[in-house]
Amino acid sequence: MSFTDNQVGCWPSRLIDPSGIRTAKPRTTGMTMVMDKGMGMSEFTDMLELAHEHIDVIKLGFGTSAVTPLSLLSTKLEAAARHDVIVIPGGTFLEIAVAQGMVDAFFHMMRVTGFTGVEVSDGTITLTRKERNALIRRASEEGLLVCTEYGKKDNSTPFVLSDIVETFTEDLAHGAEWMTLEGRESGVGVGVYDCSGSCDTSLVNRIVSAVHTPSRLMWEAPHKEQQVEILRTVGLQANIGNVSPHDVIAFEALRRGLRSDTMSAMVQSQYMI
Repeated sequence: MSFTDNQVGCWPSRLIDPSGIRTAKPRTTGMTMVMDKGMGMSEFTDMLELAHEHIDVIKLGFGTSAVTPLSLLSTKLEAAARHDVIVIPGGTFLEIAVAQGMVDAFFHMMRVTGFTGVEVSDGTITLTRKERNALIRRASEEGLLVCTEYGKKDNSTPFVLSDIVETFTEDLAHGAEWMTLEGRESGVGVGVYDCSGSCDTSLVNRIVSAVHTPSRLMWEAPHKEQQVEILRTVGLQANIGNVSPHDVIAFEALRRGLRSDTMSAMVQSQYMI
């Protein structure tokens, strides 16, 4: 059977979003951050055309911004802005600027190229609380959306709950919109993930219970199994980061309960973030 033009319509809303809780952009919960590690313009444009409604933030991973041709970088940022997608460089890039004494030059280039957000982190270097506050304040004064990140890149520094709570509370008090929990692009041996990539849901629950506004946490979860565990544990409206560009549509289906893995979570979602 084929449909004629006047028979073609829209999927019923309960089929588009079985969870019944998905909201449109701009949103502050249920955010999806995509990691771009070096996409060409055609691929980037295709991703936005297909999935811009489902993408809140694009992170240009680590220091890739510095080795992307400036004309292409600016074109990417312009394309994202047209689709109301925030673009931030990886937090590591700002850390390099701090280590090189080039913070002023960093923010100058943020303005020139057209970035709309920035991530303040100390995954490799160590920032004092005063230095972290100053970077958050500087970024806010530059008119950028500010997010922060907690956690080290190496697998020898575990998450400490009291530190997470203190950092989260201070970061938000000084102007950060949310705090991301480090998971790297590998999702292995860091943060809430063990050396096999399995998620410590007990730790996730302790973090959610300990912070004052868990909806302002973002969980880096690069792999489907990790995304499933976070969504099941925190709720379908959890903010998820480091999603692969090729997985955006599949992840959106997961978030809405359009995959078997999260259908069961829909019953609980109204009681969660």
